[in-house]
Amino acid sequence: MKSNKKGKIFEYNPIKNLLKGETSRRDFLKWVGFSTASVTLAACKGPVIKSIPYVVKPDNITPGIPNYYASTMIDSFDIGSVLVKTREGRPIKIEPNSYSEYFNTTSARIQSSLLSLYDEERLKNPFLKGKESTWNKIDNYVIWHLKHLSQTKKDIIFLSHSFPSFSTKKLIQDFKKKYPNTKWITYDPISYSKALDASKEIFGIRGFPVFNLNKSELIISFDADFLGDWSPENMAKSYVQNRTPQKNMMQHIQIESNMTITGANADIRLAKKPSDIKKMLFEIFQKIFFGKNSNDKNVDKIVSLINKMGSKSVIFADGDQESYELSFLINKKINSHALQKNSFFFSKESNDDEFENFLKNLKIGNIGGLFIHNVNPIYSLPLSIHEKVKKFIKKIPLTVSFSMNKDETNEVMDVLAPIPHWLESWGDTYPVSNIYTLIQPTVQRIFNTRQFQDSLIIWGGMKEKNFYEYLKKTWIKNIVPKSNVSSFNEALFLGVVKIINHNAISNNYSNNNKIQEYEKKIGNKKIEKNFELRLYTKISMGDGSQHNNPWLQELPDPITRSTWDNYLTISYFDANKMGLRNWNSGDGSLNGNCVDLIQNDKTVIQNIPVLIQPGQAIGSIGLAFGYGQKKGKLSKIVNGKNAYRIYENFLNIQNNIQIKKVDKIHKFACVQLHHTTVGRNLVRETDLDKFLNTPREIWNEEEKILTHKGMISLERISIWSQNYKKNNKSKEKKNGHHFNLSIDLNACIGCGACIIACHSENNVPIVGKEEIEKSRDMHWLRIDRYYFSDQEKNNNEENIYKNPKVSFQPIMCQHCDHAPCETVCPVGATTHGKQGQNMMVYNRCVGTRYCANNCPYKVRRFNWFNYVNNQKFDFNMNNSLGKMVLNPDVVVRTRGVMEKCSLCIQRTQYVIGVAKKENREIKDKEFETACSISCPTKAITFGDTNDSTSLISKKIKNPRSYKLLDFIGVRPNVSYQLKIRNKKNEIDKMK
Repeated sequence: MKSNKKGKIFEYNPIKNLLKGETSRRDFLKWVGFSTASVTLAACKGPVIKSIPYVVKPDNITPGIPNYYASTMIDSFDIGSVLVKTREGRPIKIEPNSYSEYFNTTSARIQSSLLSLYDEERLKNPFLKGKESTWNKIDNYVIWHLKHLSQTKKDIIFLSHSFPSFSTKKLIQDFKKKYPNTKWITYDPISYSKALDASKEIFGIRGFPVFNLNKSELIISFDADFLGDWSPENMAKSYVQNRTPQKNMMQHIQIESNMTITGANADIRLAKKPSDIKKMLFEIFQKIFFGKNSNDKNVDKIVSLINKMGSKSVIFADGDQESYELSFLINKKINSHALQKNSFFFSKESNDDEFENFLKNLKIGNIGGLFIHNVNPIYSLPLSIHEKVKKFIKKIPLTVSFSMNKDETNEVMDVLAPIPHWLESWGDTYPVSNIYTLIQPTVQRIFNTRQFQDSLIIWGGMKEKNFYEYLKKTWIKNIVPKSNVSSFNEALFLGVVKIINHNAISNNYSNNNKIQEYEKKIGNKKIEKNFELRLYTKISMGDGSQHNNPWLQELPDPITRSTWDNYLTISYFDANKMGLRNWNSGDGSLNGNCVDLIQNDKTVIQNIPVLIQPGQAIGSIGLAFGYGQKKGKLSKIVNGKNAYRIYENFLNIQNNIQIKKVDKIHKFACVQLHHTTVGRNLVRETDLDKFLNTPREIWNEEEKILTHKGMISLERISIWSQNYKKNNKSKEKKNGHHFNLSIDLNACIGCGACIIACHSENNVPIVGKEEIEKSRDMHWLRIDRYYFSDQEKNNNEENIYKNPKVSFQPIMCQHCDHAPCETVCPVGATTHGKQGQNMMVYNRCVGTRYCANNCPYKVRRFNWFNYVNNQKFDFNMNNSLGKMVLNPDVVVRTRGVMEKCSLCIQRTQYVIGVAKKENREIKDKEFETACSISCPTKAITFGDTNDSTSLISKKIKNPRSYKLLDFIGVRPNVSYQLKIRNKKNEIDKMK
């Protein structure tokens, strides 16, 4: 098979025959391109020889030429089908595997997991009873205890996060043959059990239903953050497919308590506290199924809309099991096209009942051996049980922790068996119906670690030498024969396989008793007047398993724009009643009051900073998971609070919450302190009706300049040479390439994946919380967030805080043809390239910062310090291991130098070089920037405008296209497409 550098297969060649058969080592190296010359550093050698590169060169690895490997990223919260870019044996970037049908986008967390590979605080050797040991001693110790336990009736428990691995599950069964008392218990820090149990009740399958939104025309979401982490797979890609402005454009109504990125992207958003949301959902269910009337006019309007749109509608809900069941039943009733009848996600296996049973056995002492795989329950269990569990675990005769880093749970375990990073591991997953993926190592193990599957093979006395051998045998026997590939090597090459001629899963299971049960129910119980707490996940931190990752800690939250912390979000009106404030200090930072969080008259969490959040429902508060860990060097910087302490019964909604103001003042590390555009026309927006039925001049007016000749188009005036048109357009824009970037504001959901991609590609430094507080962030790309009053003519503060419209706008260097930064640089460090890119000559820059002062977009970043080899910035660039993530194609900047977006000039020049070597023209879409590759919704388009047939040329000519601050006359090479909201007449009075 032949593949381009993005991994997309487009034709066949003789390598497929090679992959089918047995090959000699010489032939293998010839085709695969591995070489001992690829060994770069003593600690990190070239890829394991049995790995199959996704992009195959016929000769050995060439320095300077990247290789791509198909693999699967999986941890306790995320899963993704990815391509791993390596340079001389070092993984340096994670990109999406476009060949995969599912899980084919790379979130900020998936990309950032790369940096965890080079974490100097990883466990480097096994430990026994708190002392460094050897694997031989560990094996003898564990096997002796297992043999002893096999003679008793006590259970041997494997406690792990969801790990949907076909081969690992088979391995556990084989292990069980020798040790029959073995049990596998799934424990996810953030449980999906309520949704899975609801699916079992309604569909007869314990899996999360697959929804495809590309044919939907109406989404109604009840507190489900489906553009965030509600579903096991990010739904942004299919969501945007039908958000193109046209007559049947999808309409999105969001009813939620916290302001989420899903609510921020909605056409209509209602802010309600969780109990009111569930009541509304219940009344809609009863009206649809039994015709019962409601006193809520919005219920009638929503039901009318659902009846009108029928199967083109889809309903989402989050919260308890009942909420999921109600939404699933409604979707079945209306025969929603979005609900895929034979597809379920199996990547989440949370089971609260099994875990509760485990806790009971733990309490009565019925567990003789406990193996904890890559989870940290001592940190993530609620306050009511975590101390008890800690005490019970200490009494177990055999305790083994399989983990990558030291954590709170490790402190109570006898054996620490360090496991490799997923980029160093073999494995497989079964994440969705009839789809299997493979995990392959892209680098040899850096430390003395061992996969827990390899440990099971040794402890279970199995005949296979290692897990690779076991995995390969399992696939050759059970998966390859019924899949769309002909060999295990071909499966490795693709990274994902599909089962053919499979038995379809039927979800026509009907539970009429459940429907009748809801007919008799009156609705929600009355909730006390105290606050309702909505626990949620940030796009940066997720469940907290990557808390020691500086890329994620410094990634701004898309809504609050804060970094390095979590906080209690509260409405403007509730904050006023309690005397809680946020204010800007003299040094430019954001300050705020702190509170204690009390449940049932017991203080659960102390000194939580309060952030007043526009759009937060009155009577509700929000708190993010994943913070408050005490292990790792970043824990000394992060002042977060552990939200798991109040995650009782694994419910993300907690009732009867009180907050008490304390004297402590908190300083936020916030990258955006202004919330509005102050009346400037920066984020252009209109509604669908106006877009379809009025001329372009009404909703996307061309900016003109007033001169002595009257209003003149910007194309006709320039402060530059009068020969600009002649010299610039006739020569520069027709010879070679001229690069442009287009950003569709209708497709951008603000997820931040592009920011991490930019960090990874361009060696952007981490500056830490203290520098962020001083507004000294180094992000080359930022996503500005603006609030607007939902009442067009009334933009006062109260309306903005009550229920604002939200718009996101990615901003990077605009690469102006008439760049104001170029004219003021006294040393000519910033120049304009023939290809349209504004370039920085770093070794010429003397740091006057004139360019930053003269930039209207404020996208230039100044290196106040050396962020490399500086103990003050003890992040990945401060140690030899962390530096291995750096892209060798991009220089690391030093103190006193200005830096900014280059439109990934190293990537464009690489594509040009490859095409030149192959003596061919460059095809459209071969040019990509890091941000355009990573964008899950393809909101960012990059390309050559000299190719009139290119997608970028079509985007620029689109009537929705405009240039930011175009009236200045700087002629940027970045354009935007204005945002369209679908606010139809029959529901525009819902607010």
